[in-house]
Amino acid sequence: MATDVALSRRPTVVYTIPFSQLQFDPLSALAVATIPQGITRNFQVVAGSPTGRLLARWAGYVPAIAAREPELTGLSDFDLRKESLSLRYRARSGESLDRLLVEAFALVREAGRRKLGMRHFDVQLLGGAAVHHRSIAEMQTGEGKTLTATLPMYLAALEGKGAHLATVNDYLAKRDADWMRPLYEALGMSVGVIQGQQPQNDRRKAYACDVTYGTANEMGFDFLRDRLLKRRIDEGNRDLFGEMLGGESVSSEKPVQRDLQYMLVDEADSILIDEARTPLIISALPGEDEKIASEAYSWAAEMAPRFEEDVHYEYDHKERRVDLELDGRRLVRELPKPAATDKLPLSTIYEYIERAIKVKREMILDRHYVVRDGEIVIVDEFTGRMAEGRKWRAGIHQAVEAQEGVEVTFETNQAARITIQDLFLRYERLTGMTGTASTSARELRKIYKVHVVPIPTNRPPIRKQLDTEVYGTAEQKWVAIVEDVAAEHEKGRPVLVGTRSIDKSEIVSRLLEARGLEHTVLNARHVAMEAEIVAHAGEIGKITVATNMAGRGTDIKLGPGVEERGGLHVVCTELHESQRIDRQLIGRCGRQGDPGTYRQFLSLDDEILLMGLGPKKYKALVATGEKSSGKLNGYESTFYRAQHKVERKHFRDRKVMLYFEKERQKMQRQMSQDPYLDTAG
Repeated sequence: MATDVALSRRPTVVYTIPFSQLQFDPLSALAVATIPQGITRNFQVVAGSPTGRLLARWAGYVPAIAAREPELTGLSDFDLRKESLSLRYRARSGESLDRLLVEAFALVREAGRRKLGMRHFDVQLLGGAAVHHRSIAEMQTGEGKTLTATLPMYLAALEGKGAHLATVNDYLAKRDADWMRPLYEALGMSVGVIQGQQPQNDRRKAYACDVTYGTANEMGFDFLRDRLLKRRIDEGNRDLFGEMLGGESVSSEKPVQRDLQYMLVDEADSILIDEARTPLIISALPGEDEKIASEAYSWAAEMAPRFEEDVHYEYDHKERRVDLELDGRRLVRELPKPAATDKLPLSTIYEYIERAIKVKREMILDRHYVVRDGEIVIVDEFTGRMAEGRKWRAGIHQAVEAQEGVEVTFETNQAARITIQDLFLRYERLTGMTGTASTSARELRKIYKVHVVPIPTNRPPIRKQLDTEVYGTAEQKWVAIVEDVAAEHEKGRPVLVGTRSIDKSEIVSRLLEARGLEHTVLNARHVAMEAEIVAHAGEIGKITVATNMAGRGTDIKLGPGVEERGGLHVVCTELHESQRIDRQLIGRCGRQGDPGTYRQFLSLDDEILLMGLGPKKYKALVATGEKSSGKLNGYESTFYRAQHKVERKHFRDRKVMLYFEKERQKMQRQMSQDPYLDTAG
C-alpha cells in the first residue's frame, strides 16, 4: 500500500524511502515521496536533524542534473568541451560556483559516461554536492569515492586557481590521476601528479595544472621549500657575479606552488587525524657534534641489553617511558665508554641509555620499520606502507639506526616545519571524503571547522558479520585462522587475511604454506606487485595475506562465479589502534551490494589489550589465556573497551600537540619571526 509522507522538522521521526522517489524542494529542505512495497534502494533522512536538512537541500540538485542529460548526450566531444569552456569563462568572470554546480556536475557525469564508461550514481552526485559545500562526505567503502571526487574537483578548477586532491600515498595519487585523466581532458582540464623524488620543474608543471593529485606530505614539503626560497629571495641572497656571467641565481628560481585555494582530502580521517601527529620538517645542515652523537648512539645500543627491567630501570607502560633506577645509573657510570662521550654531561649519557632501552623494547623490525639499502625506513601502521623520508623524533630514529648497525643520520637543526593541521588550514577551502569519519566527527569539526555528512549507499549493503572468535594465545588464534581460511577456500571463495604488520603477515604466510594452501602476500616488501596482486585477489579460490596496504583505496573486484559462492571473505587477525582502520579492512568485502562476509579473530595476548588496559590487567589476561585450550566466551567487549581507551589517548595527544603548536607559533609571531621557518633545533 502506498503512503504519502512529508518530512517535517520533528527530530524523532526516521523515514526510509527510495532515493529515486524523493522529490526535494532545495529552498525549504522539505521532501515528499511515495513509498511502495518491496523497496530495494533506500535513502534515509532524519527529519529535523541538521544533516537531514543539508541532504534534503543538496538532493534537490539531482533531478536538475538529470534533466540536462538528454541535451548533453546529443553533443559531440567538441561541443561538450565548448560547454565546459563556457562554464570556465563564467566562473572566471565572477559567477558563483554554487550557481554553476548543476551544469558542471551534468558535464562531468556525461564525460565519465563517455570516456570511462562510468556514469555517476545519484548518491555520488549527492556526495559531490556535500564535498563542494565544505563538508567531509562519509561514503561507505566501495561506493566510488574516486569517481565522486571528479565532481567537486572540476567545479573548483573552473576558477583557474588550482584544485588539489591529497591522498594517502604516491601509488593511489598516480592511480587515481591516470584513471580519471580522460574525464578531465574531455572537459578541457589539465591534470598533474606530484610524486616523491620528482624534479622541481616537473612539480611546478604539475601544480600549474587545473587539477593536481598528490600526497599530503609531498605538498607540505613543497610548501616549506617554497617558503624557504621566498625568504632567500626577499633577503636579496643573490650571486650578482654569477648572474653577470649568465649563471643561475637564487632569484631566477621560482616557487612550485600557487596560492593554496582548494583542497579535497581523500581518506580524510587518515590524513587529517592519524597523520596529524607527525610534523613535516626540512632539516638544515648538521652541527659540529655529529661525531660525538654517533658514537653515543652506537655505544648506548650496544650496552642496552645489559639493563634489566625493575632492576636497572622502570618502564611506564602508560606513558611508554624508561627511567633509570639508582642501580641503573650506577651501571652506566661503571660501563666503559668511548672517548667522545667524555664531552657529554652524565645526565645526557643517561638519556642515551634510556632511549636505547626504549627502542629495544618498542621498535620491532618488520613491524615498525624495515632495513632497506642500509637505511631505516618507517612502516606506517595506518596504511601498511613505507613512509619514505619520514623520521621519528627525539632521537628515536637515530637510536633505531644504531640498534640495527646502519649509519646513524644525525638529528639536525630544523630549517622549516609545518604540521598537517597547519598545512590544510591554510587552504581557502578545505573539504574531504572518507568511508570512516563518523567516529571522529567531533574532532574534525573542532579542529578543521568541517562537518561530516553520511551519504546513503547506492545499493543496500549485504555484507555479513560472522561470530567473533576469541582464543587464549596467539598460537591458538593463528591455527584457527588457517582453519577458517581453508574452509572458505574449499568453497572456492577468495579470502583476504588482514594483519597489522609485516611480521604478522609472514607468520600467517608460513602457516598457510605448511598447510599446503597457495597464497599471495601483499606488504611493504612487495609494493611493486601491488596492482597485480589486488587485480587477482577477488578471483575464485585466491588467498591474499595483506597488511593495511589492502585497506584504504583498494578495490577488490569479484571474479566470475565468485558472487554465487558468497563473495569475498575477509579475516581480521587483530584489532588496530583505531576502529576506523578495522572498518577499512572489513570494507574490502560487500562493496556496491556484492555479497561478502568477515570474521574477527582475537587472543588474550593481543597487543591492543596491553596498550589499552595496562600491564597489570594484561598479565592477568595472558595468564588466563595460557590455561585455556579453545575458544573463549565473554571477552569480546574487553577488546573493544581497550581499543576505545587507545583511541581516546591518541585524541588527547593530538589535542596537546595542537595546543603547543599554536603556542609556539604565537610566540614566534610576537618575536616577528616566521612560525614555519624560525623553528627551534
